[in-house]
Amino acid sequence: MKHHLKQAIGLLKGPIRAKMGVPMLNLFVSIPLDRASATPLFRQLYARLKDVILQGALAPGARLPATRELARQLQVSRQTVLAAYEQLTAEGYLRGGVGQGTFVDANLPASTATPDEAPRAPRPLPARGQAMASSMARVRHHAGPLRTFRTSMPGLDLFPFETWRKLEAHHWRRRELPLGYGAAAGHAELRELLCAYLSASRGVRCTPDQIVITTGSQQALYLLAQLLLAPGEGVWLESPGYQGAAAPFEVAGARICPVPVNSEGMDVAFAARRYPDAAMVFATPSHQLPLGVTMSLARRLELLRWAETNRAWIVEDDYDSEYRYLGPPLASLQSLDRAGCVIYVGTFSKVLFPGLRLGYVVAPPSLAEALRQAKAVVDRHSPIVPQAVLADFIRQGHFARHIRRTREAYAERRAAMLEALDGRLGGMLRPGATDTGLDVCVYLAGPLSEAQACARAADAGIDLRPLSYFTHPQAGPECAVAPGLLLGFSSFTPEQIRAGVAHLEGVLLR
Repeated sequence: MKHHLKQAIGLLKGPIRAKMGVPMLNLFVSIPLDRASATPLFRQLYARLKDVILQGALAPGARLPATRELARQLQVSRQTVLAAYEQLTAEGYLRGGVGQGTFVDANLPASTATPDEAPRAPRPLPARGQAMASSMARVRHHAGPLRTFRTSMPGLDLFPFETWRKLEAHHWRRRELPLGYGAAAGHAELRELLCAYLSASRGVRCTPDQIVITTGSQQALYLLAQLLLAPGEGVWLESPGYQGAAAPFEVAGARICPVPVNSEGMDVAFAARRYPDAAMVFATPSHQLPLGVTMSLARRLELLRWAETNRAWIVEDDYDSEYRYLGPPLASLQSLDRAGCVIYVGTFSKVLFPGLRLGYVVAPPSLAEALRQAKAVVDRHSPIVPQAVLADFIRQGHFARHIRRTREAYAERRAAMLEALDGRLGGMLRPGATDTGLDVCVYLAGPLSEAQACARAADAGIDLRPLSYFTHPQAGPECAVAPGLLLGFSSFTPEQIRAGVAHLEGVLLR
């Protein structure tokens, strides 16, 4: 098509631009129409004529062929030509009337480009745009069908989808769903129920007015980074840690301050010495990804004292906190905060299903109104219908039952994973902390490297994550972690886990 169009444009030079003659007819006849295409002929003709006008082959004021003549030349119905002309007239490319002829609108600016001239390169992205376009590039997202040992994925086979469907259908039948714009902070009933749940299960101290519903925890981090950080201000970030957390802070222009993690969690003393002027801390005290450790009480109190003294914010990501297998869930860091410096972030992606895309922030009272306004700037509010259904799901007791059911099922699946690993790969894979979460961190004790183990597993259809993946690119040697792997167990039955470990044994020991 481009070849034909270039030939046609080449016919239009000199005075023939202003009036219609044989060369002008040749221009239109040479425009190819694909009769086998699913695109209607009038849409094809419309698109070709628009390109010719925009490229300057038809100058402002140029007369177009009569509809009957062009239809005869193109061997299409006159209605096809009329429809194309009408669309172009409606969009301002053409003008004219009955008995007057049809012309390219004379008010259009004349093109200064030659047919062979390449378009000018667009304006480059500014630094903030470059950060936004690249900061999530190193984050590996789940793609394709579920594969053995995929990490951080809830067991969708355990979710009561039929119950959820009935709750949503009930709302539609009653036609009482709030279908207009809602409050930026989120559905009021959901915030009230969530406030009660967090108080009872996590010790979070708040009122519903302090809760803002977000589109997942990722949006929560983006809002907090934009709202609270000036370019160049430091953020403590666990390394190894969740790579998606770094992206919002990088986009905000913050200075990333990688902090090592050991058996007690984030090394607060190291961070205080190395980055004393930081403005924010991102921490996962209940369950650290990927190492699975829990921050000790001594470290929690040390972190709170440092933040209060330095007037810094702490963003507590309560990742997988509901799933603790050796004792009850621990109280949140926010429950220990007396200075109003802890911002509590949570998500329903792991306890329900990721596609729901609902998360939340519990902001200190001094920050709640500003956060509500920031949320309104980004997307006005999160979708209301899923919030209303989730409120019913919680109020009717389905949420609590689902947590109990999945906690029991995941405990069984975790036990099956540890038993199978010990029985088949005990000499090669040594489990780390396994008290919490949906995954098992294992350290390599055999001859294979992380890269070799992951490559062999990938070729065999097994999904493993190397621990080195979770290290931030700016982290120094003090953040180095022993070679290891992360294996997810929550999405698989005990039978599938045992079969998967047997398969993995054959892959790694071949």
